[in-house]
Amino acid sequence: MKTKIVEKVKTAESTISMFFGIAVVVIAGVLLFNYFKNYIKKQPVEETQSTESVFDQAPEEGKPAYNGELPTKYQVQINDSLWSISVKFYGYGYNWVDISKENNLNNSDQIEVGQELTIPNVEPRIPAKAETLQTKTANTIEGSSYVVQKGDSLWNISVRAYQDGYKWVEIAKANNLSNPDFIHAGNTLTIPR
Repeated sequence: MKTKIVEKVKTAESTISMFFGIAVVVIAGVLLFNYFKNYIKKQPVEETQSTESVFDQAPEEGKPAYNGELPTKYQVQINDSLWSISVKFYGYGYNWVDISKENNLNNSDQIEVGQELTIPNVEPRIPAKAETLQTKTANTIEGSSYVVQKGDSLWNISVRAYQDGYKWVEIAKANNLSNPDFIHAGNTLTIPR
């Protein structure tokens, strides 16, 4: 009698193990499917003929690439940020605040390719240069490169190089800085002229 009970328990045990094994395989398959489905959705959309426009060229600061009427609609492209969109429409990036406000964006750092934004009809925000920045100081940076000193920031370097702190963005772009808040003493930065 004991052997029959032991045989039934062993048979039930192998059946239960088989069902758990099947369940694990099915759950793993579903998780993999969902992961790859979401991964594919997040991949950048290939640029097509319709996205090529005046925006393919990087606009010069102060000269917007868009010369149409505002307000208008704009579809977010690959590598766009609110700053770069503002430069395209207003010539300066400082109007990113107006674009964010117009579109009720909770997080202005998160815009997605294909998202449609309304570009408001507002005056371009032109950076004001302080009179004191126009005067040359003993610490003016003249060359096309600069070795970072302890206590430097991109803003201070920009003021010394261009007499305009807002041009720190150009230094960050020229040096491919992934985080412009972190520059280290001893690093050599290219100063675009």
